[in-house]
Amino acid sequence: MIHPIPSGTRDVLPEETREVRAITDALRRVFERHGYGEIYTPALEYESVLGRADMAEAQPAYRVFDESGAVLALRSDMTVPIARVVATRYASSDPPMRFCYFAHCYRGVRPQRGQPRELLQAGIELIGSPAPEGTAESLTVLCHSLDAVGLKDYRVGLGDASIFPALMASLQVRDEARKGLLEALVLRDFVGLEQTLAEAGISGEASELLLEVPQRRGGPDVLAEMPVPAHDAVTGLRRVHELLEPAVADRVIFDLGLVRNIGYYTGAVFEVYDPALGAPIGGGGRYDELLGRFGRSLPAVGFALGVDRLHIALAGEERGTGALLARSSDRGPWSDGGAAAAGQTPVRSGPSR
Repeated sequence: MIHPIPSGTRDVLPEETREVRAITDALRRVFERHGYGEIYTPALEYESVLGRADMAEAQPAYRVFDESGAVLALRSDMTVPIARVVATRYASSDPPMRFCYFAHCYRGVRPQRGQPRELLQAGIELIGSPAPEGTAESLTVLCHSLDAVGLKDYRVGLGDASIFPALMASLQVRDEARKGLLEALVLRDFVGLEQTLAEAGISGEASELLLEVPQRRGGPDVLAEMPVPAHDAVTGLRRVHELLEPAVADRVIFDLGLVRNIGYYTGAVFEVYDPALGAPIGGGGRYDELLGRFGRSLPAVGFALGVDRLHIALAGEERGTGALLARSSDRGPWSDGGAAAAGQTPVRSGPSR
């Protein structure tokens, strides 16, 4: 008999649970060593509270009504609930404040794609520490965390969410065209970006600039000779890089086309990549305006790691050396509404933070 579970969810059996627990224990030790206190928040939030953040990428998966008729939603990340907590429970506390978490989050995804609706995330939020110091600290904790769990081949892509909007504003790109351009850039679809530019009537030097700058990726040399509208962002990236210890700086790849469509990001953004996994393991960035939407304006930065993705990446790096990869092949797939029963292989993917 087949007793289905909801699409985008899965059962985690004891052997894998032990491996995941070892990962989260190692992460927790790093977070605590850097002064981050663990926080829990309700899985359910009022939808009106979550609506204070622009969460186009991470729409809630489930909504319910309480006894008074108010709409509740399962949280889609932990950044927004922690912003609420800071504004209400730490309204007079002196910054900086450091929080860490291990929590399930729930995302709305298209059915029949094998994508997870339920995600276990581990992350930190550094509240009240401006750039570049706060950004450098967050990147340092991120790399120390990945080192502690034994991930070896990862790199951190570092960009700035303000670069492309600043270029579009300087070139007077119409508001109605900007959304489509950003969507293409989020998908790293440069062919689509070129087509969207043409459809918007953007050509010549303006089109060349909007195509060329987002494709700059590499070491500090990619920050040279930037257009004037991007100078502030690029200067900020240089200052962050200068503050990093050598072992962390060596992990960083500048990526000027890195854009994330969670709307609360305002400055530096970053993602974690590993050749063992064809999707980001996690990411984060600065959200200096989000706390103000909850009544306490403070700069902030943080990151979230997808624990399941991290687990898979570790297994991939262990290929040929022993038990972890062999055990990983027995993991149950995400329920995808019947694909597994039909003999198909669900794709393990889904949005990071």
